[in-house]
Amino acid sequence: MINLKLNEKVRKSNIDRCREKNIILPTFAQMKDPSLIPDSIKDRLKKTGLWDIDPVNLFRITWQNQPAETGGTYDGVNYIELPSELTGVKARVLCLVGKWFPTGAHKVGATYGCLAPSLVSGNYDSQNQKAVWPSTGNYCRGGAYNSELLGCDSIAILPEEMSAERFAWLKKVAGEVIATPGCESNVKEIFDKCNELKRDRGDDIVIFNQFDEFGNYLWHYEVTGKAILDMINKEVKDPSRFKGYLSSTGSGGTIAAGDFLKQQFPHMKIGGAEALQCPTLLRNGFGGHRIEGIGDKHIPWVHNVKNTDMVLSIDDNDCMDIMRLFNEETGREYLKKNGVAPEVVDQLGLLGISGIGNLLSAIKFAKYYELEEEDVVVTILTDSMDLYGSRLKEMHEEYGQLTTEDAARIKFARLDNQKIDNALELSYYDKLRIHNLKYYTWIEQQGSSMDELNAQWYDRDYWTNIQKLTPEIDKQIEAFNKEVGL
Repeated sequence: MINLKLNEKVRKSNIDRCREKNIILPTFAQMKDPSLIPDSIKDRLKKTGLWDIDPVNLFRITWQNQPAETGGTYDGVNYIELPSELTGVKARVLCLVGKWFPTGAHKVGATYGCLAPSLVSGNYDSQNQKAVWPSTGNYCRGGAYNSELLGCDSIAILPEEMSAERFAWLKKVAGEVIATPGCESNVKEIFDKCNELKRDRGDDIVIFNQFDEFGNYLWHYEVTGKAILDMINKEVKDPSRFKGYLSSTGSGGTIAAGDFLKQQFPHMKIGGAEALQCPTLLRNGFGGHRIEGIGDKHIPWVHNVKNTDMVLSIDDNDCMDIMRLFNEETGREYLKKNGVAPEVVDQLGLLGISGIGNLLSAIKFAKYYELEEEDVVVTILTDSMDLYGSRLKEMHEEYGQLTTEDAARIKFARLDNQKIDNALELSYYDKLRIHNLKYYTWIEQQGSSMDELNAQWYDRDYWTNIQKLTPEIDKQIEAFNKEVGL
């Protein structure tokens, strides 16, 4: 699971590195509740840009940053509500906003959830080992960023067909950037590269694989789950009207917030979204798609499938068309003239491609369950259009300038007329079928334990035992910081 056994020699080396680099580490408690962060840290943040390579930005690994490019501290959970005039459903759709993390995406949190426990326990040597961050996009960006903040060498791995913005930024931050063959859904090729690096470099590297690192699961369970709870407590008067949490299954991390939420609201449902062009959960399928950052063709080791209630497959053509509608001037003007408030339209750049996919899964979910005006569904805007300008340019070059007629067609066909097809409410044996798909990736290919695979399904304490690790991790972080002495 998460190795917290202390390696005192390496731990001491890591303490020396952090003292040298003036690094203090945030606890999970502080990421959930920034009011616990010392004023001295907040004073430093007031002089620091959101994306600056400054260790104090570790304390911006939270959903509660002020929405400011520089100098912000904390201003409550970042979220928006998308109204019926836009979504075409009666239910309220609340969206957690990921843009205001360093790197512009929440994956920086998942990487910290994987890196910090290894750093403070001494199971990763920051002075002598490179951190390898295998990813389909934002995770390797977050990993490279956190490595740079900590003064660690890093290797970022991602598919060669990911957006140009990702590669351009990574070349400035990561020690090495490796582009693997294929697109978003070519995850096995990433794993193959990791295995090759392990053979060639041995103990000189540590691989933080988001798909099997439970720090990814735990960070979202604790930090994303708590942020959504705070948002619901603020926005929803009757908790029984909170109906569902929708997240692309991706690495199995973000959807883990649903495990926390279901413990607070046992009646709610967790929906896992994926691309229709690669319907792994829906049809044991395969293929390539353009919803960047969500991964496919396998079931992540850290995905608690038994807690997932529904699968919703989203057409990537819908996402790409809506990206144009939301971000080209003609599309925005069309929305404003057809009942969508200007202040809502002005915020649509907060939705990256995967955020649009998550929105469509929320719409599909609301239609499937015929939700009413007071019902609430929640989803995640992983990143923003800041990372996809090149994709918008490519669409414009291929299809020409968006016309008013194009905008009307997209709004009607892709949003208003989103249907409940390619959605499956999961029975016990549907869930077991999906869970058992882990076998092919993790047992056959990656050498994981068959006993542990079965424990994930049959041992009722398996997932709760992971959830109980947070206090021990925070205790180790606090002790580490104390010895750093800053």
